[in-house]
Amino acid sequence: MKITALVAHDANAPLVSAPITLRSLQDQDVNIEVLYCGVCHSDLHMARNEWAVSRYPLVPGHEIVGRVVEVGAGVTRFHRNQIVGVGVMVDSCRECHFCQMQEEQYCEQGFTATYNGIDRYTGQSTTGGYAQNIIVDQNFVVSVPDSLPLAGVAPLLCAGVTVWSPLRHFNVKAGDRVGVVGLGGLGHMAVKLASALGAEVTLFTTSPQKGADAYRLGAKQVVISTQSEQMAASQASLDIIIDCVAAAHDLTPYLAALKTNGHLVLVGIPETSHPSPQITPMVFRRLSISGSSIGSIKETQEMLDFCGQHSITSDIELLQGEEIETAFERMLKGDVKYRFVIDMQATQW
Repeated sequence: MKITALVAHDANAPLVSAPITLRSLQDQDVNIEVLYCGVCHSDLHMARNEWAVSRYPLVPGHEIVGRVVEVGAGVTRFHRNQIVGVGVMVDSCRECHFCQMQEEQYCEQGFTATYNGIDRYTGQSTTGGYAQNIIVDQNFVVSVPDSLPLAGVAPLLCAGVTVWSPLRHFNVKAGDRVGVVGLGGLGHMAVKLASALGAEVTLFTTSPQKGADAYRLGAKQVVISTQSEQMAASQASLDIIIDCVAAAHDLTPYLAALKTNGHLVLVGIPETSHPSPQITPMVFRRLSISGSSIGSIKETQEMLDFCGQHSITSDIELLQGEEIETAFERMLKGDVKYRFVIDMQATQW
């Protein structure tokens, strides 16, 4: 199937509209017309080959909302005209311990990434949602609640489930005290979701001007992390902290903010390692530092259903595909609240 997509042909060239070919529809496949696709910072990293793993031509995009236009003969979960979503992965080995436990994001062979992965049917590179269509196995597609505005749903497929997964894994519930470090694409979703779970949320930020927005999103406290007095006042006050910052920083002050038995969960991936934290408080107060990677298909569906019940979407700025390079430039400056989303139907192919 030939379609048009926004394609990176090398690390130094801007994305351009170009034809690509999708794989033939398999029995378990769903052909999705892409309506909206979120712009994740990893799209920029991959387009520019900043992680040295990009294969060209490359079509980014893994925060996809679209309409089913065709289904394979064996598809039972979806039907034509249904609104669906696709996130960061489109396949896995399906046989290892983690796949059997419905935790495909930790597949022992590695999950198949929505783009720049290796398609298990064809052996070719997968292509993402900066495109007119995408073809995906039904087992890696999720349904989207009818009640939500679709453009704001797109970032939930990555940013939303990335923070939802640790909130659920550590059983965050009403009355818990949750910290969130950083108010960006991930952080603003962590504040919204934790608040909706009934937790009392404290935002840690280096930017005082973000305080008003944090309260609007559901935070009960805002701590300016560069102010030692404010950090001292937050000591031993939180059950769990979700650290959304993708830059190296000192973790020790956040360990100090945890109660005994508390968890510091890292979901941001810095280009260089964090400085080693102090071990003594971890030992004497049984603290833990862990990481969490995106979320499973099951968790993604649960998160979308929860968002439908609580009317939660991402705060977005809508753009057309031809504006993607401008969006990348603004992302580098931190000039976005809080996610760009491409309107594929408005894009001039």
